Amino acid sequence: MYVAIQSLLQTLRNSYLTAMRNVSFIHRRGWSGPARGGKDERMRDVIYVGGAWADSSAPDTIDVLNPATEEIIDRVPSGTAADVDRAVAEARRALPGWEATPAADRAAHLRAILDGLAARREHLATLIATDLGAPYQVALKVHVGTPIAVMSGLIDILEAYDFAGRRCGSSLIVREPVGVVGAITPWNYPLHQVVAKVAPALAAGCTVVLKPSEVAPLAAYALADIIDEAGLPPGVFNLVSGRGPVVGEAIAAHDGVDMVSFTGSTRAGRRVAELAARSVKRVALELGGKSPNLILPDADLPLAVKVGVAKAYVNSGQTCNALTRMLVPGALYDEAVALAAKAAEHYTPGDPFAEETRLGPLASRAQLDRVRGYVDAGISEGARLVTGGTETTLDRGYYVPPTVFADVTPSMTIAREEIFGPVLSILAYDSEDEAVRIANDTPYGLAAAVWSRDQDHAIAVGRRLKAGQVEINGGRFNPIAPFGGYKQSGNGRELGLHGLEEFLEIKSLQL
Repeated sequence: MYVAIQSLLQTLRNSYLTAMRNVSFIHRRGWSGPARGGKDERMRDVIYVGGAWADSSAPDTIDVLNPATEEIIDRVPSGTAADVDRAVAEARRALPGWEATPAADRAAHLRAILDGLAARREHLATLIATDLGAPYQVALKVHVGTPIAVMSGLIDILEAYDFAGRRCGSSLIVREPVGVVGAITPWNYPLHQVVAKVAPALAAGCTVVLKPSEVAPLAAYALADIIDEAGLPPGVFNLVSGRGPVVGEAIAAHDGVDMVSFTGSTRAGRRVAELAARSVKRVALELGGKSPNLILPDADLPLAVKVGVAKAYVNSGQTCNALTRMLVPGALYDEAVALAAKAAEHYTPGDPFAEETRLGPLASRAQLDRVRGYVDAGISEGARLVTGGTETTLDRGYYVPPTVFADVTPSMTIAREEIFGPVLSILAYDSEDEAVRIANDTPYGLAAAVWSRDQDHAIAVGRRLKAGQVEINGGRFNPIAPFGGYKQSGNGRELGLHGLEEFLEIKSLQL
């Protein structure tokens, strides 16, 4: 009987997910009537400006594809600089009222948004599994669960934050909102990255103009819908979709934007900083990474390798802090390579809605071509392909199999450049000092990991690594701890108290 009930429940769940995939993914955007120009009902050319859905001035749209099927599932506007002008004007108009709103009232608004996220958890996971390709359970637990945890922690911080200031000698030191914030977010965590910027900016008393990635924009549109329902004052939050060279650059260069918070590639981050410098606006950048996983000789090797492979392949490797370089003592190298190859076999690529799938597709054709190019480079430069490669048995979708390279040296391309796919490089070292040198021999410094049975020793080694966050023996992600990097991984911090204070100016009142 129990087995029969479980089977029935699973059948009903699969039917629900199948139905969700075949309906309009953006369930409402404040419109009615037939689609313009005979378009499918779900395909709409709208932005969110001044507290309402509005037509974009863009003559063109951008197709949103399902990377598992390569089918068009929606379209968003290819926004214009004029759209950004409208959004910034509304944000500036709303700023005086919002920054004067008591922190307790701002927290109440954020709690209403949080409630909306929680109520739509499964719908949001379905969107992300569809336009990003994340396995549904990963979308539910990570892509939706993490921003819910982040916002919940932020609300607690906001409710306890002292905006009255503190005395410093004869001065009173206070913090005030930066102003209008331009938030430019990537496709790899299409809800979390938005919440990590928008929520603290709103909490600080700033107004926001968001440009989500056009590659996986559906969760951002759903969030805008939730914000609209939560009753945020008009103009406090605005969304303009479009391409980076048009909408993103218009936001970064806009004289009416006081701060830009950007997450994406280091190359694009340099461009954002360059444009923002013309008006000397504040810039927060969360960029690339090439994170080392340093396994010390006394570590629990099977556990360190298993967790390390998981941290390399999470989100199909499309994670800025993925542990893509595994550093192993020479005496343990062959064993570690065998363990990694065995662990990789469990990451089955396939339909994001299938129970057995542990590895979804890459987000786009461009990303597929990029990752395949890196795999080819690894082979041509002499690395040993242990498992994986460039091809799968799947007949459609942007899939790369879980890939492990051995005999990798620090100078190889696959050991130096961010791949953003399920590709793990395993490097050998002879001494702890050499391991630290290899770990730090990168232009990036976003994340790292250290494994040792002696936690104090692992912490000591972790302090030698030039990275913004270091996992000790698989330490769990903390949604209220600061997140950000050293060197070309960016500047500034997100999440928790430090993330809130990124959006606050410091003022000294001399008494």
